[in-house]
This record gives sequence, structure tokens and C-alpha cells, in this order.
Amino acid sequence: MSTSAPEVAPPRFRVRWAVLGIDFLVLGLNYADRAAISVAAPFIINEFGFSKGTFGLILSVFFFGYVPFTFIGGYTSDKIGPRWVMGIAVAWWSLFTALTAVGFNFISFMIIRFLFGFGEGPQASVTAKTMSNWFPQREFGRALGISQSSTPLGGAVAAPLVAGILALSNHNWRIAFIVLGAVGFLFALGWFVIVRDTPEQHPWTTQEEVQEIRGGDISRQDQGSASSGEDVASAAAPSVWSYMRKPLVLATGVAFFGYAWVLYVFLSWFPTFLVEVYKIDLSSLAIGGSLPWIAGFAGFCAGGFLTDWLAQKTGRPAATRKWIIVVGLLTTAALFALTGAIASVVMAVILMASVVFLLYTTGAQYFAIIGDLVPSSRYGGVVGFVHLIANLAGIAAPFITGRIVDTTGSWALTFGLAGAICAGGALVMAVFGRIGELEAELRDRTAATTSS
Repeated sequence: MSTSAPEVAPPRFRVRWAVLGIDFLVLGLNYADRAAISVAAPFIINEFGFSKGTFGLILSVFFFGYVPFTFIGGYTSDKIGPRWVMGIAVAWWSLFTALTAVGFNFISFMIIRFLFGFGEGPQASVTAKTMSNWFPQREFGRALGISQSSTPLGGAVAAPLVAGILALSNHNWRIAFIVLGAVGFLFALGWFVIVRDTPEQHPWTTQEEVQEIRGGDISRQDQGSASSGEDVASAAAPSVWSYMRKPLVLATGVAFFGYAWVLYVFLSWFPTFLVEVYKIDLSSLAIGGSLPWIAGFAGFCAGGFLTDWLAQKTGRPAATRKWIIVVGLLTTAALFALTGAIASVVMAVILMASVVFLLYTTGAQYFAIIGDLVPSSRYGGVVGFVHLIANLAGIAAPFITGRIVDTTGSWALTFGLAGAICAGGALVMAVFGRIGELEAELRDRTAATTSS
């Protein structure tokens, strides 16, 4: 009588969800630290007598440090792995979050915010690299959506947290930055304890989970090699620099720029808009400033699950993500342009919550569409380049918004301009975001890998 070997049950605990969990917390802290200054802005402006244009420069200089490190972080994560890149970044930005409390004039705030940007820059591209290493393609969209959804949740937490500290400390905004900086060092320690570059390197993973992650994704199996992601097959892939010239990559960057313009106008100026136009107090600011972020959290999660579901239905994940970007940005643009013309604070907050929900349904797609078509050993650098293009908006949007309001007194004009830029990004993606070339290259690489 013959007996068959018992089937191996799938692992109950999957380490990739623990990696996703700590990444979720780290990204939430990232945006809480970044959003804190916009909540404290009315008090900083009042204490130092800054004009909106001057404070806009302080907000914008952050991106001069941030933008290059979006690419440097992603590119470096391809070479040495995402664990060390992100861990060092968290510790760095937490240090300069705390140091914001010692700002004493325009120049000191400029230097602190510039250096703060170095640490914040790598977070999105390194997160994308981490999720690419740890999740199969069928779960990639939802992993990105869940991890990135913590960024608006961090903004939602920042508004009541900073407002609460301001209320309890007699408007001492410095204490909020010290508290957030201390939390950041604890999160950096947690990151190093939980995360490894790949499942194969982690002492907690089982062979069954590794097979779950690698099993069906031939085009992404080079993720399981050394921490740099390099092996013989991936080394033969085109360089990062060649991908940076591809029409789809450039179009994705331009669409992401339109997304980022709306995001950074909202992130930098919406609390000040509520205070100035509607004269709301701290308790109302905590609620009104948080609701759009909570909607953004829901939008990120919804977009991630939606794109995975549609990708499985259509069999074309890249095309699915492209059209979610286009439709999401066009509807966002139309609603955002109306915000400055709303007469009621309740309607303004509801409209902005709708804008942020729709905007964030596209948020994971810019990273995921690149992951669908680019080999993992090049993914960090390419997605870092796309993120760099997007965050050029961060240099311009806060300053231009401040200057327009200072010069014209019109918030409606700034929201209308942001809507137009967002719509332009959607149209560029629709017309120039051609996926056929990269899909053909992917098929050729897969065929070559299978035949060898």
C-alpha cells in the first residue's frame, strides 16, 4: 500500500505582513512630521512676522533637499538594499524634526527644512522597492496601497496631535516637533528589528512563504538574489538611465507631478486657508484638517485593492493602472478647482475630502505601473526618478501659492491653477503613456529566462 506525502500547509503567519506593518507606521510618521509645520504655520508666522511668500520659501526649500534624495534613495536601495537606506533616513528626518524646535529666524528655518528633506526624500521609492521585494505581483497593488495609505493617515494624526499640543502648551509649537522627533527614533529601531531586504534573508520566513512570493512571477524572480537585487539575468536588463528616456516613464513622472502639485498645495496651505477664510479655532482646525486626510487613507486603500482586482480581471495590470491614473486625476482636478469658491467651511472640508480621496486612489499606481514593467534590479532607481519629477512640484507649489495669495488675496486662483496642472498631467499620461514597448521587453525577458 502506497502512501502519499502529506501536503504542506501554507504558513499561518506571513512575515511580509509584518514588514508591511512597520513600513505603514514609518510612512505615517513621515507625513505627520512633514504636515506638522503646516498645522503650526499660523503660530510660526505670527511669532516671527513672516509674510506668506516668505513662509512659502521655507516650505519650498524642504523640497530642494527632498527631491534629489527621492532618486538617490531609490537608486541606492537597488545597490545596498532598502533596509539600511530607510533606517538611516528615518533617523535623519527625526533628528531634523526635533531640531525644528530651535528655529529662530528665516535662515535657521531654511537650513533645518532643507536638511530635513534629505531624510524624507527616500521614503516613497524605498517603500516601493521593499514592497516589490516582499510581495507577489497579484498582491503588489494592495501592498503599495496599504503602505502608502498611512501617509494621509499620518497627516490626519498630525493635525489633532499638533493642535492638541498647541492648546495644552499655550501655543508652544516647539514641543510638538520635539515629541515627533523622539517617536521617530523609536520607529527607526523597530524598522531595523523587523525588516530585511528580501524574504530569503529573513530569519522568520519559511520556505513556503518564499514560494508564495516568488512562485508565479517569473519576471520578478531576480528579487530573491543578493540585497542589491543583481543576478546574471537582471544584470543584462537595460540600465536605469535607458528607462529614464522611455515615454511611459516620463509620462508617469509628469502625471505624478500634477498629482503632487495638488497634494502640496493642500498639505502646505489648507490649514492656513481654513484659519484665514473661515476664522476657525484650534479645535475646529483639528477636525477640519483631519477629515480630508482620513478620506485620503480610504482612497489609497481603495485604489490599491481596485487596481489588483481589475488587473486580475483584465490580465493587463499596467494598462489598468494607467487609466486609473487618468480618470482619477481628471476628476480630482475638476473638484479641486472649485474649492476656493465655496462659501461654507463645512462644504469646503467635504469638497477637499472628496478631492483627497480621488487623488489618493491614484497614489499607488505611479509606483505599481513601473513595477509591472521594469526588472526589480532597476526598479528602485526608475521609480526614484519618477518620484523626483513629481516632487519638483513641491519646490514650486508652496512658494507660488503663497505669492499668489499675498499678491491677489485670491485662494480661488491658486486652487484653479492647481486643478489645471493636475488635468494637464492626466492628459499627458493618456496620450504619451504608451505601455506597449515595455510590455514587449518584459515578454522577451520572460521568454529568455524561461528558455535558459
